[in-house]
Amino acid sequence: MFSIGDKVVYPMHGAGTIQNIEEKEVLGETRAYYILRIPYGNLQVMVPVKGSDVAGLRPIVSEEEVCGVLDVLSAESTPMDENWNRRYRENMDKLRSGDPAKVAEVIRNLMRVERAKRLSTGEKKLLANARQILASEIVLVRGVAEKDALDMIDSAV
Repeated sequence: MFSIGDKVVYPMHGAGTIQNIEEKEVLGETRAYYILRIPYGNLQVMVPVKGSDVAGLRPIVSEEEVCGVLDVLSAESTPMDENWNRRYRENMDKLRSGDPAKVAEVIRNLMRVERAKRLSTGEKKLLANARQILASEIVLVRGVAEKDALDMIDSAV
C-alpha cells in the first residue's frame, strides 16, 4: 500500500505523486482511491487502492535503474516485425507492462526506425507517449526539468 506523498508510476500515464487517498462512491460502491497528480499534461488520476498492483501502479525506479534505462536506450536495436500493425501491438504491450526498460526499448527502436523511414501516425503517437512516460519518471527520480529529461532520452538513443 502506498502513502500520501509517494512517487509512483501508472502505466500509460506516467509518473506522479499520490496527493490523497479518498473514499469515493462509484456505481453505488464505496471504495478507497489513490488520487495521483501527474505533472505531465496536468492530469489527476484516480486509481482504486484494491487492485492497484494489478493496474500496474508501482514506485518510481532508483537512480541506478535510471542509469540502466539510459543504457537500454543506447544499446543495439532489437528486431521488430516488418508489419507496422503487429509492431504497434507488440510495442503497446511493452508500454502497458510499465517496465521502464521495455518502455526504453520501444523508444529506442521507434526512434531509429523513424530516422530511417516514416512512422505511421499511430506509431508516432505511441513514440510520443512512450517518451512522455519515461521522461516523467526521470523528472521525479533526478529532479530535472521535463525538457532536460527528454534531452537525456534523445541523446542516449
